[in-house]
Amino acid sequence: MSSERRRPRRLAAALGASLALTGGALAIGTAQAEQPGAIDASRTSAAPAGAVLLAAHLSRALSVNDTGHLHLLKAFGSVLLEEGHAGGTLPGQAKVRLTVGSTVTASFTIRTRDGTIYGSGRAALHSSGRYASFGGSLSVSHGTGRYVDAHGNGKLYGVIDRRTSALTVQTIGTLSY
Repeated sequence: MSSERRRPRRLAAALGASLALTGGALAIGTAQAEQPGAIDASRTSAAPAGAVLLAAHLSRALSVNDTGHLHLLKAFGSVLLEEGHAGGTLPGQAKVRLTVGSTVTASFTIRTRDGTIYGSGRAALHSSGRYASFGGSLSVSHGTGRYVDAHGNGKLYGVIDRRTSALTVQTIGTLSY
C-alpha cells in the first residue's frame, strides 16, 4: 500500500483520538478513512476488523427564538391547556399546560419534524385589564428523535387574552442536543 493511502488513515485515527479526548465523537470505518471527510454512519456497525471506531455523541448548541400562537383546549380553574403553531427556529406544534396564579408555571411540548422537545417554565404575572402578560425563565429537560439528549434554558414571555384565553408566547434561549 502506498504512503498516500496510509496518511488518511493515520490522520483519521489521530483526529478520532483527539476528538475522543475532548468529548466529541467520530465513527470512521476503514473504507471511509481512505476518503478524507467522508463519514457513513450506516457502515460503522459492520466495519472491518481494522476499523477505527469511537463511540460518543457530537452535541449541537442552537440559539432559539420561537413564537407560538395558541388557543384554549380546556380550562380547569386556574389551569389552562393550550395548543397551536410555533414558528421561528424550531417550527412545529406546541402544547402548553399553564397554571396562572401570582406566578405562572408552565410545562410544554413542541413537536417538530425532527423530534419532540419537553420542558417547563416559571414567570411573574403582570396583570392589567383584558390582557395579562408574564415574563420569566424556562428549561428544556429532554426530548425524542434528534432531540433525545435535549437540554437548555432561556427566557419565557407571553400574553394571555382573558376574554378568549388565547395565548401568545415567545421563547428565547439555547438548546443543546
